[in-house]
Amino acid sequence: MALISLRKATEADIPQIRSLAEKIWWEHYPEIISNDQIAYMLELMYSDAALRRQMNEEGQELWLPEENGQALGFLAITPTPLGAGEGEYFLNKFYLDSRERGLGTIVFELMLARYPDLKTLRLRVNRRNYKSVNFYFKVGFRIEFCIDTPFGEGYVMDDFQMIYRV
Repeated sequence: MALISLRKATEADIPQIRSLAEKIWWEHYPEIISNDQIAYMLELMYSDAALRRQMNEEGQELWLPEENGQALGFLAITPTPLGAGEGEYFLNKFYLDSRERGLGTIVFELMLARYPDLKTLRLRVNRRNYKSVNFYFKVGFRIEFCIDTPFGEGYVMDDFQMIYRV
């Protein structure tokens, strides 16, 4: 595996992030959720306006893991709200286009290095997304609780909230 780097995304990267999201979601999620739900969620979370809002108003820091300048996916991390404690973060997105063995762990470790004050990291993952759940177990997460979140058009996200502690 060549040298992997992690570059902070800017608004100029939004079209690339949107394109990666569409490719990754359509390859990965049809076995987990319906095509209608995939289309709805892509528009809800990955339109230009939604990505701009996440970056500029919601405090999500988007990152592009790259190999030789080629994006391999994207991730987003947000410091948790004030009062939650120093070093607490939420991993909003962790999507890789490649299934190359070991890549996820490398990217996860690169992300951790960008946040040296990180003490606690939480995320939510679909309970039927077995590959991702198992990956998160492998890098040290555990299930904190189950949560079902309605998010419009009759869809519900049925997730595990997982937690990682340094």
